Amino acid sequence: MTDFVRAKKKLGQHFLKNEDIAKKIVDSLARTAEYKNVLEVGPGMGVLTKYLIENKNYETHVIDIDKESIAYLKVNFPSLEKNIIDGDFLKLDFDQLFDGPFAVIGNFPYNISTEILFKVLDHKNQVPEVVGMFQKEVAERIAAKPRNKTYGITSVLLQAFYDIDYLFTVGENEFIPPPRVKSAVIRLRRNSVAQLDCDEKLFKQVVKAGFNQRRKTLRNSVRAFKLKPEFLDHKYLTQRAEELSVADFVALTNMIEKL
Repeated sequence: MTDFVRAKKKLGQHFLKNEDIAKKIVDSLARTAEYKNVLEVGPGMGVLTKYLIENKNYETHVIDIDKESIAYLKVNFPSLEKNIIDGDFLKLDFDQLFDGPFAVIGNFPYNISTEILFKVLDHKNQVPEVVGMFQKEVAERIAAKPRNKTYGITSVLLQAFYDIDYLFTVGENEFIPPPRVKSAVIRLRRNSVAQLDCDEKLFKQVVKAGFNQRRKTLRNSVRAFKLKPEFLDHKYLTQRAEELSVADFVALTNMIEKL
């Protein structure tokens, strides 16, 4: 019997060992009436999985790129076998997997945690909710509000479509092996914005340009968009990127598009 999985540094694995925290993470799924399936990313030895499969309001699926974890799950969670996916979440075709909305949950591998969220963002209308464990500083950045030094590109792009709650902090010693940093659990819940009231491609460009030179005012950081001189004293352009809300960036994008 496969009774243990070695944590692999190259996969960014740190296995949660605290059962109370595991249950608390699973219980943080708040919108279960909106979906019939939950996909766990990086289940490892199933510390979250065991609590997910207890809830009959949804069907649990798991995906892991680690062959050892896949073997462990097949032995120790035989009822789940048809829902165990041996593969890479970042390459997963959501349309082939589910024909309706689904939630994403996991103690995410820290080396791809932000990529996981941007994959979700690309399929935002299929994923109404995400609950995940992240490196604490990453979680803070995702949940940060304007006028905060951690507020940045990730904050704006995700908050444009999701309401984000920083739920709780998790210490280093709750994992095997312990990471060198604290961790945190956050929840993303899809908001009511079907699409932004601006050109979304340009919106991303404006946000990235603003934060790539975050110490400068937007007058300087978005200079590449060739703004006309009469717009250079607009209130948005006299501020730094971290001072603008999502709505402000939408308005700025529309202003730039019309120039």
